Amino acid sequence: MAQAFIKMLLLITIFSIHKLDGQFEDWCVADEQTPDEELQRAVVWACENGADCSKIQPNQPCFLPNTIKDHASFAFNSYFQRMKAHGATCYFNAAALVTDLDPSKHIILPQFESLHFA
Repeated sequence: MAQAFIKMLLLITIFSIHKLDGQFEDWCVADEQTPDEELQRAVVWACENGADCSKIQPNQPCFLPNTIKDHASFAFNSYFQRMKAHGATCYFNAAALVTDLDPSKHIILPQFESLHFA
């Protein structure tokens, strides 16, 4: 009986350590294919319904880059993290999706059709 308890405790500890490292977490981000106008409507809704959008205002830490897709991802994730315990989803009229990649650690560089070197 004590052995089973120790194994269970070990599994819980391992899971907790992984969780602290950022594994098994989800982020809600803007879908790159969503038109800007639709993203803007969804951002307004998220900010009015529970997201903390104060950090994406001018002169605030997350204002830059100043694009609707970046602001939408911030607002969507803020709403999702604050409200998912109450049954909220990452839907936003199909303008968002859930990812397990931390957007603050995974930067996708734009693709260039051709690079010319002198």
